[in-house]
Amino acid sequence: MKLLSATLDRVKPSPTIAVSNKAAELKAAGRDIIGLGAGEPDFDTPQHIKDAAVVAIALGKTKYTAVDGIAELKQAICAKFKRDNGLDYVPAQVSVSSGGKQVLYNALMATLNEGDEVVIPAPYWVSYPDMVLLAGGTPVVAEASLQTGFKLTADQLEAAITPNTKWFIFNSPSNPTGAGYSRDELKALTDVLMRHPHVWVMSDDMYEHLAYDDFEFCTPAQVEPRLYDRTLTVNGVSKAYAMTGWRIGYAAGPEELIKAMRKVQSQSTSNPCSISQWAAVEALNGPHDFIAENNAAFVRRRNLVVEMLNAAEGISCPVPEGAFYVYPSIAGLIGKTSPAGVKLVDDETFATALLEETGVAVVFGAAFGLSPNFRVSYATSDEALKEACTRIQGFCAGVR
Repeated sequence: MKLLSATLDRVKPSPTIAVSNKAAELKAAGRDIIGLGAGEPDFDTPQHIKDAAVVAIALGKTKYTAVDGIAELKQAICAKFKRDNGLDYVPAQVSVSSGGKQVLYNALMATLNEGDEVVIPAPYWVSYPDMVLLAGGTPVVAEASLQTGFKLTADQLEAAITPNTKWFIFNSPSNPTGAGYSRDELKALTDVLMRHPHVWVMSDDMYEHLAYDDFEFCTPAQVEPRLYDRTLTVNGVSKAYAMTGWRIGYAAGPEELIKAMRKVQSQSTSNPCSISQWAAVEALNGPHDFIAENNAAFVRRRNLVVEMLNAAEGISCPVPEGAFYVYPSIAGLIGKTSPAGVKLVDDETFATALLEETGVAVVFGAAFGLSPNFRVSYATSDEALKEACTRIQGFCAGVR
Protein backbone atom coordinates (compact mmCIF):
# COMPACT_ATOMS: atom_id res chain seq x y z
CA MET A 1 0.00 0.00 0.00
CA LYS A 2 1.31 3.44 -0.98
CA LEU A 3 2.02 5.60 2.07
CA LEU A 4 1.81 9.08 0.55
CA SER A 5 -1.30 10.78 -0.76
CA ALA A 6 -1.76 11.11 -4.52
CA THR A 7 -2.57 14.79 -3.83
CA LEU A 8 1.11 15.40 -3.11
CA ASP A 9 1.98 14.27 -6.62
CA ARG A 10 0.23 17.39 -7.93
CA VAL A 11 2.34 19.89 -5.99
CA LYS A 12 5.98 20.79 -5.47
CA PRO A 13 7.90 22.30 -2.56
CA SER A 14 8.24 26.09 -2.49
CA PRO A 15 11.09 27.11 -4.84
CA THR A 16 11.76 30.28 -2.81
CA ILE A 17 12.31 28.23 0.33
CA ALA A 18 14.48 25.80 -1.65
CA VAL A 19 16.71 28.68 -2.81
CA SER A 20 17.06 30.00 0.73
CA ASN A 21 17.92 26.51 2.00
CA LYS A 22 20.52 25.97 -0.75
CA ALA A 23 22.13 29.32 0.01
CA ALA A 24 22.22 28.47 3.73
CA GLU A 25 23.90 25.12 2.98
CA LEU A 26 26.59 26.76 0.87
CA LYS A 27 27.18 29.45 3.50
CA ALA A 28 27.50 26.76 6.19
CA ALA A 29 30.09 25.06 3.99
CA GLY A 30 32.19 28.22 4.01
CA ARG A 31 31.11 29.84 0.75
CA ASP A 32 30.68 33.62 0.54
CA ILE A 33 26.96 33.72 -0.26
CA ILE A 34 24.66 36.72 -0.72
CA GLY A 35 21.05 35.60 -0.49
CA LEU A 36 18.54 37.63 -2.48
CA GLY A 37 15.81 35.00 -2.36
CA ALA A 38 14.01 35.59 0.92
CA GLY A 39 10.78 37.58 0.86
CA GLU A 40 11.10 39.30 4.22
CA PRO A 41 12.26 42.73 5.40
CA ASP A 42 15.65 42.89 7.08
CA PHE A 43 14.28 45.49 9.52
CA ASP A 44 13.55 44.48 13.10
CA THR A 45 9.98 44.45 14.43
CA PRO A 46 9.31 47.94 15.88
CA GLN A 47 9.90 48.21 19.63
CA HIS A 48 6.36 49.21 20.59
CA ILE A 49 5.04 46.03 18.96
CA LYS A 50 7.59 43.86 20.75
CA ASP A 51 6.73 45.61 24.02
CA ALA A 52 3.04 44.75 23.54
CA ALA A 53 3.98 41.08 23.19
CA VAL A 54 6.03 41.21 26.40
CA VAL A 55 3.09 42.79 28.26
CA ALA A 56 0.76 40.08 26.92
CA ILE A 57 3.10 37.40 28.26
CA ALA A 58 3.35 39.16 31.65
CA LEU A 59 -0.45 39.34 31.86
CA GLY A 60 -0.75 35.62 31.19
CA LYS A 61 -2.42 35.94 27.78
CA THR A 62 -0.92 32.58 26.84
CA LYS A 63 -4.02 30.39 26.59
CA TYR A 64 -6.08 29.18 23.66
CA THR A 65 -8.09 31.91 21.96
CA ALA A 66 -11.09 31.85 19.68
CA VAL A 67 -10.25 29.73 16.64
CA ASP A 68 -9.95 32.62 14.17
CA GLY A 69 -8.79 35.47 16.36
CA ILE A 70 -9.38 37.45 19.55
CA ALA A 71 -12.11 40.08 19.57
CA GLU A 72 -9.61 42.92 20.10
CA LEU A 73 -7.66 41.98 16.97
CA LYS A 74 -10.79 41.60 14.87
CA GLN A 75 -11.87 45.08 15.98
CA ALA A 76 -8.45 46.46 15.04
CA ILE A 77 -8.71 44.80 11.62
CA CYS A 78 -12.17 46.30 11.03
CA ALA A 79 -10.77 49.72 11.96
CA LYS A 80 -7.82 49.21 9.61
CA PHE A 81 -10.07 48.36 6.63
CA LYS A 82 -12.24 51.43 7.31
CA ARG A 83 -9.24 53.74 7.84
CA ASP A 84 -7.06 52.59 4.95
CA ASN A 85 -9.51 51.26 2.37
CA GLY A 86 -12.93 52.74 3.12
CA LEU A 87 -14.35 49.23 3.58
CA ASP A 88 -16.92 48.50 6.29
CA TYR A 89 -16.70 45.13 8.03
CA VAL A 90 -17.87 43.75 11.37
CA PRO A 91 -15.87 41.23 13.43
CA ALA A 92 -18.03 38.31 12.23
CA GLN A 93 -16.69 39.01 8.73
CA VAL A 94 -13.03 38.74 9.83
CA SER A 95 -10.73 35.72 9.99
CA VAL A 96 -7.25 35.65 11.57
CA SER A 97 -4.78 32.87 10.77
CA SER A 98 -1.15 31.86 11.21
CA GLY A 99 0.06 34.00 8.31
CA GLY A 100 -1.46 35.15 5.05
CA LYS A 101 -0.72 31.80 3.43
CA GLN A 102 -3.09 30.01 5.81
CA VAL A 103 -5.84 32.54 5.12
CA LEU A 104 -5.59 31.83 1.38
CA TYR A 105 -5.37 28.08 1.92
CA ASN A 106 -8.41 28.03 4.24
CA ALA A 107 -10.49 29.94 1.69
CA LEU A 108 -9.55 27.62 -1.16
CA MET A 109 -10.09 24.48 0.91
CA ALA A 110 -13.48 25.78 2.01
CA THR A 111 -14.74 26.59 -1.49
CA LEU A 112 -13.13 24.50 -4.23
CA ASN A 113 -14.60 21.34 -5.70
CA GLU A 114 -13.23 19.13 -8.46
CA GLY A 115 -13.57 20.96 -11.77
CA ASP A 116 -13.53 24.42 -10.24
CA GLU A 117 -11.03 26.77 -11.89
CA VAL A 118 -9.00 29.60 -10.36
CA VAL A 119 -7.60 32.33 -12.61
CA ILE A 120 -4.09 33.30 -11.54
CA PRO A 121 -2.14 36.07 -13.30
CA ALA A 122 1.50 35.23 -14.01
CA PRO A 123 4.03 36.09 -12.74
CA TYR A 124 2.45 34.78 -9.54
CA TRP A 125 3.47 34.06 -5.98
CA VAL A 126 4.76 30.49 -6.08
CA SER A 127 2.17 29.08 -3.65
CA TYR A 128 -1.02 30.12 -5.47
CA PRO A 129 -1.20 27.29 -8.05
CA ASP A 130 -0.11 24.60 -5.60
CA MET A 131 -2.65 25.63 -2.98
CA VAL A 132 -5.36 25.46 -5.66
CA LEU A 133 -4.20 21.95 -6.59
CA LEU A 134 -4.11 20.82 -2.95
CA ALA A 135 -7.68 22.04 -2.56
CA GLY A 136 -8.80 20.00 -5.58
CA GLY A 137 -9.18 22.88 -8.02
CA THR A 138 -7.56 23.68 -11.35
CA PRO A 139 -5.25 26.69 -11.71
CA VAL A 140 -5.73 28.65 -14.94
CA VAL A 141 -2.66 30.80 -15.57
CA ALA A 142 -3.09 34.06 -17.49
CA GLU A 143 0.31 35.41 -18.50
CA ALA A 144 1.10 39.09 -18.20
CA SER A 145 4.24 40.36 -19.89
CA LEU A 146 7.11 42.78 -19.56
CA GLN A 147 5.38 44.92 -22.20
CA THR A 148 2.35 45.50 -19.91
CA GLY A 149 4.50 46.04 -16.83
CA PHE A 150 3.69 42.48 -15.69
CA LYS A 151 0.04 43.51 -15.26
CA LEU A 152 -2.92 41.53 -16.58
CA THR A 153 -5.14 43.32 -19.10
CA ALA A 154 -8.93 43.25 -19.12
CA ASP A 155 -8.92 41.24 -22.36
CA GLN A 156 -6.62 38.62 -20.85
CA LEU A 157 -8.84 38.26 -17.78
CA GLU A 158 -11.94 37.98 -19.98
CA ALA A 159 -10.31 35.25 -22.05
CA ALA A 160 -9.32 33.24 -18.97
CA ILE A 161 -12.78 33.14 -17.37
CA THR A 162 -15.00 30.12 -18.11
CA PRO A 163 -18.28 28.84 -16.62
CA ASN A 164 -16.10 26.77 -14.25
CA THR A 165 -14.18 29.75 -12.84
CA LYS A 166 -14.73 30.08 -9.09
CA TRP A 167 -11.98 32.53 -8.06
CA PHE A 168 -9.76 35.23 -9.51
CA ILE A 169 -6.62 35.73 -7.39
CA PHE A 170 -5.34 39.29 -7.49
CA ASN A 171 -2.09 40.57 -5.96
CA SER A 172 -0.94 44.21 -6.01
CA PRO A 173 1.77 45.27 -5.39
CA SER A 174 2.94 41.95 -6.69
CA ASN A 175 5.23 39.25 -5.49
CA PRO A 176 7.42 38.60 -7.54
CA THR A 177 7.42 41.71 -9.76
CA GLY A 178 6.55 44.62 -7.47
CA ALA A 179 4.03 45.72 -10.12
CA GLY A 180 1.16 47.78 -8.76
CA TYR A 181 -2.18 48.33 -10.51
CA SER A 182 -3.42 51.91 -10.76
CA ARG A 183 -7.07 52.60 -9.99
CA ASP A 184 -7.85 52.79 -13.72
CA GLU A 185 -6.04 49.52 -14.44
CA LEU A 186 -7.88 47.79 -11.60
CA LYS A 187 -11.22 49.29 -12.67
CA ALA A 188 -10.76 47.69 -16.09
CA LEU A 189 -10.43 44.29 -14.38
CA THR A 190 -13.37 44.84 -12.03
CA ASP A 191 -15.52 45.82 -15.03
CA VAL A 192 -14.79 42.35 -16.46
CA LEU A 193 -15.62 40.70 -13.14
CA MET A 194 -18.95 42.51 -12.97
CA ARG A 195 -19.91 40.73 -16.20
CA HIS A 196 -19.24 37.35 -14.56
CA PRO A 197 -21.21 37.19 -11.29
CA HIS A 198 -20.16 33.58 -10.61
CA VAL A 199 -16.50 34.59 -10.15
CA TRP A 200 -15.25 35.45 -6.65
CA VAL A 201 -12.27 37.72 -6.02
CA MET A 202 -9.38 36.86 -3.68
CA SER A 203 -7.35 40.05 -3.27
CA ASP A 204 -3.93 39.48 -1.69
CA ASP A 205 -3.00 42.94 -0.36
CA MET A 206 -0.01 41.85 1.74
CA TYR A 207 2.24 44.57 0.25
CA GLU A 208 -0.35 47.37 0.52
CA HIS A 209 1.82 49.74 2.55
CA LEU A 210 4.97 49.11 0.49
CA ALA A 211 4.05 51.51 -2.30
CA TYR A 212 6.51 54.01 -3.76
CA ASP A 213 6.81 57.26 -5.69
CA ASP A 214 3.37 58.46 -6.81
CA PHE A 215 1.73 55.03 -6.83
CA GLU A 216 -1.50 54.92 -4.82
CA PHE A 217 -2.68 51.54 -3.58
CA CYS A 218 -6.28 50.43 -4.07
CA THR A 219 -8.11 47.14 -3.62
CA PRO A 220 -10.91 45.60 -5.77
CA ALA A 221 -13.84 46.01 -3.35
CA GLN A 222 -12.79 49.63 -2.87
CA VAL A 223 -12.66 50.34 -6.62
CA GLU A 224 -15.89 48.47 -7.38
CA PRO A 225 -18.18 48.38 -4.29
CA ARG A 226 -20.60 46.03 -6.09
CA LEU A 227 -17.93 43.31 -5.75
CA TYR A 228 -18.01 43.59 -1.93
CA ASP A 229 -20.28 40.56 -1.45
CA ARG A 230 -18.00 38.22 -3.42
CA THR A 231 -14.57 39.50 -2.44
CA LEU A 232 -12.18 38.15 0.18
CA THR A 233 -9.70 40.91 1.01
CA VAL A 234 -6.53 39.39 2.47
CA ASN A 235 -3.76 41.16 4.36
CA GLY A 236 -1.40 40.70 7.28
CA VAL A 237 1.32 42.23 9.42
CA SER A 238 4.27 40.30 7.98
CA LYS A 239 5.74 42.70 5.43
CA ALA A 240 4.98 46.33 6.31
CA TYR A 241 5.40 45.72 10.05
CA ALA A 242 8.50 43.48 9.71
CA MET A 243 6.69 40.66 11.53
CA THR A 244 7.23 37.68 9.22
CA GLY A 245 8.07 35.28 12.05
CA TRP A 246 5.08 36.31 14.17
CA ARG A 247 2.78 34.57 11.66
CA ILE A 248 -0.37 36.67 11.60
CA GLY A 249 -2.49 37.05 8.47
CA TYR A 250 -6.10 38.11 8.22
CA ALA A 251 -8.97 38.56 5.81
CA ALA A 252 -12.44 40.06 5.63
CA GLY A 253 -15.31 38.95 3.45
CA PRO A 254 -18.86 37.57 3.44
CA GLU A 255 -19.81 35.97 6.74
CA GLU A 256 -20.75 32.64 5.14
CA LEU A 257 -17.25 32.31 3.70
CA ILE A 258 -15.58 33.38 6.96
CA LYS A 259 -17.57 30.70 8.84
CA ALA A 260 -16.43 28.06 6.37
CA MET A 261 -12.81 29.17 6.73
CA ARG A 262 -13.17 28.97 10.52
CA LYS A 263 -14.33 25.37 10.19
CA VAL A 264 -11.23 24.45 8.15
CA GLN A 265 -8.95 26.16 10.66
CA SER A 266 -10.69 24.53 13.63
CA GLN A 267 -9.70 21.11 12.31
CA SER A 268 -6.15 22.03 11.28
CA THR A 269 -4.29 24.51 13.50
CA SER A 270 -6.95 26.15 15.69
CA ASN A 271 -5.99 29.65 16.85
CA PRO A 272 -2.92 31.62 15.79
CA CYS A 273 -0.35 32.29 18.52
CA SER A 274 -2.00 34.31 21.30
CA ILE A 275 1.06 36.48 21.90
CA SER A 276 1.38 37.27 18.19
CA GLN A 277 -2.26 38.32 18.10
CA TRP A 278 -1.74 40.89 20.86
CA ALA A 279 1.37 42.16 19.06
CA ALA A 280 -0.73 42.52 15.91
CA VAL A 281 -3.33 44.58 17.81
CA GLU A 282 -0.57 47.05 18.67
CA ALA A 283 0.79 46.95 15.12
CA LEU A 284 -2.56 47.94 13.62
CA ASN A 285 -3.63 50.40 16.32
CA GLY A 286 -0.25 51.90 17.22
CA PRO A 287 2.05 54.42 15.48
CA HIS A 288 2.89 53.83 11.81
CA ASP A 289 5.65 56.39 11.26
CA PHE A 290 8.27 53.65 10.88
CA ILE A 291 6.62 52.47 7.65
CA ALA A 292 7.56 55.68 5.80
CA GLU A 293 11.11 55.43 7.17
CA ASN A 294 11.45 51.82 6.02
CA ASN A 295 9.93 52.65 2.63
CA ALA A 296 12.52 55.37 2.07
CA ALA A 297 15.22 52.72 2.48
CA PHE A 298 13.35 50.37 0.14
CA VAL A 299 13.10 53.07 -2.56
CA ARG A 300 16.82 53.76 -2.28
CA ARG A 301 17.60 50.06 -2.57
CA ARG A 302 15.18 49.57 -5.44
CA ASN A 303 16.75 52.38 -7.44
CA LEU A 304 20.23 51.00 -6.76
CA VAL A 305 19.31 47.49 -7.89
CA VAL A 306 17.38 48.61 -10.98
CA GLU A 307 20.24 50.86 -12.12
CA MET A 308 22.94 48.24 -11.57
CA LEU A 309 21.00 45.38 -13.16
CA ASN A 310 20.13 47.45 -16.22
CA ALA A 311 23.87 48.09 -16.58
CA ALA A 312 24.48 44.33 -16.79
CA GLU A 313 24.78 42.88 -20.27
CA GLY A 314 21.71 40.93 -21.38
CA ILE A 315 19.46 42.06 -18.49
CA SER A 316 16.42 44.34 -18.68
CA CYS A 317 14.91 45.43 -15.36
CA PRO A 318 11.72 47.54 -15.11
CA VAL A 319 11.07 49.85 -12.15
CA PRO A 320 8.43 48.34 -9.82
CA GLU A 321 5.74 50.36 -8.05
CA GLY A 322 5.92 48.56 -4.72
CA ALA A 323 6.84 45.52 -2.57
CA PHE A 324 10.59 44.79 -2.34
CA TYR A 325 11.26 42.76 -5.48
CA VAL A 326 12.49 43.31 -9.00
CA TYR A 327 11.85 40.82 -11.80
CA PRO A 328 14.41 41.39 -14.55
CA SER A 329 14.34 39.69 -17.93
CA ILE A 330 17.37 37.69 -19.07
CA ALA A 331 16.14 37.12 -22.62
CA GLY A 332 19.48 38.50 -23.83
CA LEU A 333 21.40 35.72 -22.06
CA ILE A 334 19.40 32.63 -22.97
CA GLY A 335 21.27 30.23 -25.27
CA LYS A 336 24.66 31.60 -24.28
CA THR A 337 27.33 30.10 -22.02
CA SER A 338 28.27 31.15 -18.48
CA PRO A 339 31.85 32.14 -17.58
CA ALA A 340 32.42 28.62 -16.22
CA GLY A 341 31.03 26.99 -19.33
CA VAL A 342 27.42 26.25 -18.35
CA LYS A 343 24.87 26.47 -21.17
CA LEU A 344 22.16 28.94 -20.09
CA VAL A 345 19.18 27.13 -21.58
CA ASP A 346 16.61 28.74 -19.27
CA ASP A 347 16.29 30.93 -16.20
CA GLU A 348 16.75 27.97 -13.84
CA THR A 349 20.16 27.13 -15.28
CA PHE A 350 21.01 30.84 -15.10
CA ALA A 351 20.12 31.03 -11.39
CA THR A 352 22.02 27.82 -10.62
CA ALA A 353 25.12 28.98 -12.49
CA LEU A 354 24.93 32.41 -10.85
CA LEU A 355 24.83 30.84 -7.39
CA GLU A 356 27.61 28.35 -8.01
CA GLU A 357 29.91 30.74 -9.87
CA THR A 358 29.35 34.00 -7.94
CA GLY A 359 27.66 33.08 -4.67
CA VAL A 360 24.57 35.19 -5.42
CA ALA A 361 21.26 33.43 -4.71
CA VAL A 362 18.19 34.51 -6.70
CA VAL A 363 14.95 32.71 -7.60
CA PHE A 364 14.46 31.64 -11.21
CA GLY A 365 11.44 32.97 -13.10
CA ALA A 366 9.83 29.64 -14.02
CA ALA A 367 8.96 29.24 -10.34
CA PHE A 368 6.66 32.26 -10.73
CA GLY A 369 5.14 31.17 -14.03
CA LEU A 370 6.92 33.53 -16.45
CA SER A 371 10.32 33.11 -18.09
CA PRO A 372 13.07 34.00 -18.82
CA ASN A 373 13.36 36.11 -15.68
CA PHE A 374 14.61 35.98 -12.11
CA ARG A 375 13.47 37.54 -8.86
CA VAL A 376 15.66 39.64 -6.61
CA SER A 377 14.52 40.61 -3.13
CA TYR A 378 16.12 43.93 -2.21
CA ALA A 379 15.06 43.64 1.42
CA THR A 380 18.66 43.51 2.56
CA SER A 381 21.50 45.95 3.20
CA ASP A 382 22.74 48.45 0.61
CA GLU A 383 26.22 46.98 0.92
CA ALA A 384 25.04 43.45 0.19
CA LEU A 385 22.97 44.65 -2.76
CA LYS A 386 25.89 46.59 -4.26
CA GLU A 387 28.19 43.59 -3.95
CA ALA A 388 25.57 41.18 -5.33
CA CYS A 389 24.81 43.39 -8.33
CA THR A 390 28.52 43.87 -8.99
CA ARG A 391 28.93 40.09 -9.07
CA ILE A 392 25.91 39.77 -11.39
CA GLN A 393 27.42 42.39 -13.72
CA GLY A 394 30.71 40.46 -13.74
CA PHE A 395 28.90 37.19 -14.45
CA CYS A 396 26.98 38.71 -17.37
CA ALA A 397 30.12 40.33 -18.76
CA GLY A 398 31.70 36.88 -18.91
CA VAL A 399 28.80 35.23 -20.69
CA ARG A 400 29.66 34.31 -24.27
